[in-house]
Amino acid sequence: MSGHNKWSTIKRKKGALDSKRSKSFSKIIKEITVAIKEGGDSDPMNNPRLRVAILNAKGVNMPKENITRAISKASEKGGANISECSYEAYASHGIAVFIECATDNEKRTIANIRMHINKYAGTLGTNGSLRFIFDRKGVFTIPMGTLNQDEFEMAMIEGGAEDITLEDETFTVTTALEDFGQMQRKLEELGIEAENAELERIPRTTVKLDIESAKKVMKLFDLLEDDDDVQNVFHNMEMTDELMDSYE
Repeated sequence: MSGHNKWSTIKRKKGALDSKRSKSFSKIIKEITVAIKEGGDSDPMNNPRLRVAILNAKGVNMPKENITRAISKASEKGGANISECSYEAYASHGIAVFIECATDNEKRTIANIRMHINKYAGTLGTNGSLRFIFDRKGVFTIPMGTLNQDEFEMAMIEGGAEDITLEDETFTVTTALEDFGQMQRKLEELGIEAENAELERIPRTTVKLDIESAKKVMKLFDLLEDDDDVQNVFHNMEMTDELMDSYE
């Protein structure tokens, strides 16, 4: 779990400094589009997945008018036909990589993913080949602010938390897949707004590489993250303190 939390910390720091905010916004817009398409309702009160997408939009400081426009556009008949797809691969040194995408052209997406993987000496696998490596979990990041740590942790346990960590004044709360919605409702009941909430793929074990090899693998992660069709990239490489320091 520690490697996952460290990678989440890195992503938060990168997000705070990332000048390519429009890329983050485009990924959120796809989240909203898929949420409305799958949920069949543009009212967040009736569409839990849309509520999560809006929450994540606020987490990257997406303006309210952009959120409203995205919901309106996704609700129109004949709008963009965005579908979800995922790919499983091995990076160099046997690092497992799970890539989640949202796209209007799967042929383009798979061609780009294959190109990225090949560039860094990886191999694209078949769907299901990494199922034994990752567990799907709900992950919520919540700023500590004025929250009382003991009271907050007790409430999170009541909500179904499996793991709670505090790092850089931010709580990371992990739940089982089936408790994701319950935790979302618990936070709403308490009036606590998460900075981010999503279903992530957590590695059951991690692989430790030497610093230079790890940095080369992370170049692949960055390339994948920068692809317009890629929503999330999960992996099982151990994020050591030395690697984190070199990446900041």
